[in-house]
Amino acid sequence: MNKKNIRVITLGCSKNQVDSEKLIGQLPANRYHLLHEGEGAADVVIINTCGFIQDAKQESIDTILEVVEARKAGIVKEVLVSGCLSQRYLDALKEEIPEVDAWFGVNQPADILDYLKEPYTAGSKERILSTPSHYAYLKIAEGCDRSCSFCAIPMIRGPFTSLSIDHLVEEAAMLADRGVKELILVAQELTYYGVDTHSKSMLAPLLRALIAVKGISWIRLHYAYPRQFPEEVLEVMAAEPKICNYLDIPLQHINNELLRAMRRGHDRDGTLRFLQKLRSRIPGIAVRTTLMTGFPGETEEAFRELKEFVETVRFDRLGVFTYSPEEGTAAYALGDPVSQQVKEERAAAIMEMQSGISLEINRAKIGQHLPVLVDREEAEYFIGRTEFDSPEVDNEVLIEKAPGISGGRFANVLITGATEYELFARPDVPGEFSS
Repeated sequence: MNKKNIRVITLGCSKNQVDSEKLIGQLPANRYHLLHEGEGAADVVIINTCGFIQDAKQESIDTILEVVEARKAGIVKEVLVSGCLSQRYLDALKEEIPEVDAWFGVNQPADILDYLKEPYTAGSKERILSTPSHYAYLKIAEGCDRSCSFCAIPMIRGPFTSLSIDHLVEEAAMLADRGVKELILVAQELTYYGVDTHSKSMLAPLLRALIAVKGISWIRLHYAYPRQFPEEVLEVMAAEPKICNYLDIPLQHINNELLRAMRRGHDRDGTLRFLQKLRSRIPGIAVRTTLMTGFPGETEEAFRELKEFVETVRFDRLGVFTYSPEEGTAAYALGDPVSQQVKEERAAAIMEMQSGISLEINRAKIGQHLPVLVDREEAEYFIGRTEFDSPEVDNEVLIEKAPGISGGRFANVLITGATEYELFARPDVPGEFSS
């Protein structure tokens, strides 16, 4: 029996990426051949879409239209669309793009497999990684219970639903057995983990359980929430070397009026106190945040306050996106009074300031000896990351080639140079780093 060629295109966040990996993991290997980008004609293309903000929605629509054109040209036989965009705009999409063979929302892997006439195993931990084999995203929960006024995720993904600690430990052990050394924990909000099942955060007990998984050297935390950050989690992060000195904690803004309008639940003073405590309890931690420009009501004065905040706090890693009015959210009724040009100018001003901060922070690392996880080889360098950097979004370390260094392994290096978003290094102590 000839195998069917199948391609899965994943758009949006790392949580979508995990969904795609688990879907692919349920396809029988003796019946399907997984195609990579540009590899050839496909019997089936599945597009896992994002519907978070306007840019992401447009990217999803453009991708669907491109694959539909490939279908018309005979390069693709069937087009299936799943994920956030089709969950949110199913009826309109069906009408506008009738060439798509089937539409699915979020959390519908069973329906996709049923369409493909393949069995579905509920609770399966099987995955085909789309990341390099030495790191993987571990999604610990689905959905969100927050009511941030700008965010459509709760109405797309539903309420916060935690996976059990036992399930996650088993999945982590399976990944470790396959060579994964770094786990990147993701959820819409990590710090809410377990509140739905235990009426309190269970993130600290989960971290302690994952630390015990043999073969895992780094555990990285993405998408925490600043309000009521669990004290016990700080204790685990400070005490356990396997927990990377890194925290991704989107703050959105610092102006109190805007934070109230965003329904974030934290204010300027509380945010500053938390950041001070975080850096005091975990010296050297790299703090990553995400900020938003152009939310309705962001005056020039409020924007200056945001700039002063960035200049004062000096985040190690920072990203900025512009406000996108989303139908069905509370903020949608506020209109979109800040022009797109002003939004983008403000975002660019923040990133220009951050590039200078990042350069100063990176130059301070020159002369330091650091363990680096090597991701890949390119031209005259091996490319890796310190514990202060997450893949795709953060800094990279360019290491001079030398015997004993290879992708997927740790190496000890001496930092010899720096730019705004890169470090340069040479091999230091021979042999592999071990945590």
